[in-house]
This record gives sequence, structure tokens and C-alpha cells, in this order.
Amino acid sequence: MDVIRIRGLKVETIVGVHDWERKLLRPVVIDLELATDAARAAKGDALADALDYDAVAQAVSAFVGASRFQLIETLAQRLAEKLQKDFAVTWLKLELHKPGAVAGAQDVSVSIERGKRIP
Repeated sequence: MDVIRIRGLKVETIVGVHDWERKLLRPVVIDLELATDAARAAKGDALADALDYDAVAQAVSAFVGASRFQLIETLAQRLAEKLQKDFAVTWLKLELHKPGAVAGAQDVSVSIERGKRIP
């Protein structure tokens, strides 16, 4: 299995349970690992045979930016479902960071894996 990684994708959204969190856009930072067949893409050197990481990043930004979930766990799960459906990704790992969520900490994050990882 080959993996495409997108790291540090920053998106402004509303996520949180507190009243003040529901009123303003705040950044979340997303790290993705997506299963792909890089050999097939490399053989033909054609984007049509590759996992289009720019399209993935745009889809993630649009989905997260429009979302209004209370929990980062829910946001991560729904985003994973969307990526698996829209990009036929059989396995992914997603880490979603919420900077400034806890006083004194750099961030809080949730990390999930979905699908079947094939060696």
C-alpha cells in the first residue's frame, strides 16, 4: 500500500460545545494519510490514475469550513466518511487538531483510522 500525506491543512470553522465557540470561526488543522496505488499513477504519469491530492484538499476545506459540529470526534468521523465515499479511499488516517482548545496546551486532537489497511 502506498500513502499520500497531506499535513497541516488549516481550515476556519465553527466547532465546539460552548456558547462562545458557536459564534466565531476558529482554525482546525488536519493531517491526512490516504491509501493509494502510486505505482499505477507513476506508470502512466497521468493525474487520472492518481489520487488527486489537490482535489482532496479542496474537498476537505469546503466540507470542514461549512460544518458546524460540536465535537471534533464527529467532524473527524464525517470527514473520513466523505473522503472514503468521494475518493474511493480504502484506508485513511486522519488527525484533526483544535489549537487553543485547552488553556496551557498547544492543541487538542483526535486521530482516527478508517477502512482496511492492505500491505
